Amino acid sequence: MTAAPADLAPVNDATTTAPPLPRACGPLSDAVIGALSTGRTGGLPAVSADVEPLGRDLQLTLYTLYELHYRGFDGVDAELEWDPELLRMRRDLERVFLEHLRGAVEPGDDPVAEMDAMSVEATSGTGPSWYFKDEGTWDQIREYFAHRSLYHLKEGDPHAFAIPRLQGQAKASFVAVEFDEFGGGRGDRVHQQLWADLMSAAGLDPSYLGYIDRVSAETLSTVNLMSMFGLHRSLRGAAIGHFAAIEITSSPGSARLVAGLRRMDAPEECVHFYAEHVEADAVHEQVMRHDVVGDLVGREPELAADIVFGMRALDYLDDLAAEKMLAAWKRGESSLLP
Repeated sequence: MTAAPADLAPVNDATTTAPPLPRACGPLSDAVIGALSTGRTGGLPAVSADVEPLGRDLQLTLYTLYELHYRGFDGVDAELEWDPELLRMRRDLERVFLEHLRGAVEPGDDPVAEMDAMSVEATSGTGPSWYFKDEGTWDQIREYFAHRSLYHLKEGDPHAFAIPRLQGQAKASFVAVEFDEFGGGRGDRVHQQLWADLMSAAGLDPSYLGYIDRVSAETLSTVNLMSMFGLHRSLRGAAIGHFAAIEITSSPGSARLVAGLRRMDAPEECVHFYAEHVEADAVHEQVMRHDVVGDLVGREPELAADIVFGMRALDYLDDLAAEKMLAAWKRGESSLLP
């Protein structure tokens, strides 16, 4: 049994629209969180060229700055979303992050071949869904939920920034997939709400960013990636590639998690979230492959390499986050920060 933290229980009011500011973990995050707290953004530090691109200080700072474009923070002036000094710092952080990703991810320019390779269902694997299918514990999967909450409680939002950057069939079909992510017009079926229901059923804090102070830099980076792609028109190809990769690979992994949760006799709300994705994402895969990516490449063939980059960057960072979690569990330790 993992030495799971005893303080995973809900502590925040899930109905609060804007979350509290996170705890700083280094000089960059300390400067930005201080500026947001006071409204005084002058004198923010320069981003050193040798800062660790996947370090927690950079990733938390970037996450905090991106959050100004989502729900913001309690007590922070909404006007700071477009503050020039904060945007300058964000861009400097993004340059470091993006340069690292461009160097770490092998380039490619054939989205169809990439999607074909992703569509071949593996018979074995080492990621979290494989681990939980056969051997992971309830305490460990609760930690997994805490990590994943940073994405799933904003599921669909980062990629929605790409909508005005698409045209024609790609736009129409992309919106159709997002419509499903947002519950098909029903608030109780919005995937973000289904995740909040899962968290509550698991005895976890369902509030937005409830675990931001507990997750690793690697987990933060996976959400920062989609925010960066979504917020930059120049990276619209990467945003679509990222979303397509999620939809193509989600269904088999969700099926394994359903099997693992049933093995653990988990609450039905936990099973339901992943069962919903087994069905929905199998359909979304075909839409994304043919009607979104296919149409986009037909209209803007110069985006093909960035589409592949978005797919491979997702895989790269997801693997790092998964390896960090699994290594901790196999040592009998918690994957969460104190």
